[in-house]
Amino acid sequence: MNNLDKEEKELLDSFEKGEWKSRSNLSDRKEELRDYARATIRKDKRVNIRISERDLKELKRIAVREGLPYQTLISSILHKYINGIPIP
Repeated sequence: MNNLDKEEKELLDSFEKGEWKSRSNLSDRKEELRDYARATIRKDKRVNIRISERDLKELKRIAVREGLPYQTLISSILHKYINGIPIP
């Protein structure tokens, strides 16, 4: 346990507090994630942005919860925003 960095400790604490919930409809969630992946599969341009450390940490936390790399999460959020898809 002592080998955990700050972010890993936060994740473990969150898990131990019972903040992580299992998905009841796993097959639907998998299909949703496949759709997101298909929508963002063609990545032929690169963008560099500066954001606050706090926002990046939160994005990474959400990405872990969603089971996605954080860059994919950011791309998905932008894709949804651009296409008028509600972002939960």
